[in-house]
Amino acid sequence: MRLLCALLLTSVALGAAEAPLTLISPAQDQVWQRQDKSSGLVEVSGLLASGEKSPSIEIRLDGGEWRQLSVTATTGADGQRRFTGTTLTTAGLHTLEARITEGTLPARLSAPRRFGVGEVFLVTGQSNSANHGEGRQQAASGQAFTVSPKGEWRPCADPQPGASGNGGSFLPALGDELHRRLGVPVGFIACGIGATSVREWLPAGISFPNPPSIVSRVRQTADGNWEADGKAYAMLVTRMKSVPAFRAVLWHQGESDAKQKDPTRTLPGEAYAKLLTQLIARSRLDSGRDAPWFVAQVSYHSPADPGSDDLRVAQAGLWRSGVALAGPDTDALGGPNRDQGGKGIHFSAQGLKAHAQAWADKVAPWVESRP
Repeated sequence: MRLLCALLLTSVALGAAEAPLTLISPAQDQVWQRQDKSSGLVEVSGLLASGEKSPSIEIRLDGGEWRQLSVTATTGADGQRRFTGTTLTTAGLHTLEARITEGTLPARLSAPRRFGVGEVFLVTGQSNSANHGEGRQQAASGQAFTVSPKGEWRPCADPQPGASGNGGSFLPALGDELHRRLGVPVGFIACGIGATSVREWLPAGISFPNPPSIVSRVRQTADGNWEADGKAYAMLVTRMKSVPAFRAVLWHQGESDAKQKDPTRTLPGEAYAKLLTQLIARSRLDSGRDAPWFVAQVSYHSPADPGSDDLRVAQAGLWRSGVALAGPDTDALGGPNRDQGGKGIHFSAQGLKAHAQAWADKVAPWVESRP
């Protein structure tokens, strides 16, 4: 009986010693922002058995040769041992494996992880930046991915995690088109909120005289002015910080500031430009992500109200002043590009693809011009 118990304990110990290595990073389907056209720095990290002090970690990409990874091992507050290292990786889609080799023990091998090095974009604004289009879309290239607020990456398919709505978006088509033009994987951080004014995206403490049409995200101050409650802003900054780096913010918003039924809720173009400038500057500071913003021309409501000249001039003025880069003119996408048989404010399935093409026409040449 004692011999049987000893054999069982030995078996358990060997099983524990030979347990697979657990990778934390890169996450499955994660896209890392490339640093130049050819490569990007990828973090490789994972969990260690409690007894391992100075692990010998090897990695291999795409089934190639194993090579040593220089790592730092730490112990967290939970007592868990972790290792962290980095590897410079060529642009493209890859599979990574890691293993620990210690003396005569069998190597402990991680499960393979698919990840990409390419282009990452944060997409925000109101409903036409989110999941309010007519018909859910799915990327066809196998090279477009999106990340949830919990940090889980997945193939890019609607509805986009982290954005409002339960319908379609332009991101799957945009991911496919950017991959076609740039030749690298594309990742998205989606966090648009339907029906929001730029006023609702501001950090608390920036005042404005009149509230937007929807007041659930703003509050009146003691002096009679208004300010945002800061919740949308805090979410935006959190999403900006959720990845090590991204290429740019794609801002598509303006319908809830243009030509409101109550004229006192309309935001004049000059005020729009001022507030969006403040939002861009503060979010860069608070997130530590100094990425450029693309700002679209957006003010369309219906065929009878196809746009606001005042707001369009303000949005274009941000380009001319250097505050933002020029996004597409999506007010021009009318007719069958809109839902409800062309009568709606949101995009139809055809319009989502046209919306994606319009963004790609602005974003892809700019990315190609980067070093």
